Amino acid sequence: MGVTARALLDGLTSAEDRTDQRPDIADRWAIWRSEKRRRVVDDGGHGVSSAAVFDAMTRLVPEDAVITVDVGNNAYSFGRYFECRRQSVLMSGYLGSIGFGYPAAMGAWAACPDRPIVTVTGDGGFGQYMGELTTAVKYQMNITHLLLNNNQLGKITKEQRAVEMAVWQTSLHNPDFSEYARICGAHGRRVTTRHELDDAITNALSFPGPALVEIMADPDLV
Repeated sequence: MGVTARALLDGLTSAEDRTDQRPDIADRWAIWRSEKRRRVVDDGGHGVSSAAVFDAMTRLVPEDAVITVDVGNNAYSFGRYFECRRQSVLMSGYLGSIGFGYPAAMGAWAACPDRPIVTVTGDGGFGQYMGELTTAVKYQMNITHLLLNNNQLGKITKEQRAVEMAVWQTSLHNPDFSEYARICGAHGRRVTTRHELDDAITNALSFPGPALVEIMADPDLV
């Protein structure tokens, strides 16, 4: 046996000396899930909360799906609220490569065309590659796109406020992305309340081709 392996083995404690942390983890899960349920119904009057979006995703996205996630508040909220089962998740590793989400979904479709492909982006990220929707339509890529539109670069806004700077040049002038999807030949639907989420996501997942659900999101409820 190697010297390192022997040193590790000698340093291990016996099972009797260990504390079973599972009850504590279960308690913490219960507390967090209770908090998430509270946040699902938050409504500041400025759009849908991220908790509501990812609660719907947790319930509706198939277990064998490949999910690609862009950069920004949408990624932080995905990590905070979405509960994975067996889905494969592709992210850029927090490298700041905004715009990653939709092209990654196209790559996932090319690699795994028989699996459900779901992508989550913000409006800023998708705006950089929105022309690729025509490519997805041309090849009938079965990609379900959940686009959180808060009309700003939300993560940059939060960072500026965190250091007590004035918010500078983070607002965006966006089109109606759902209408844009329809013009391109894809399925497009706009959601303005959490009560519309389940129906909109279900219909998008069942659409045989590229589908976009534009969710008008509250930039503060992330």
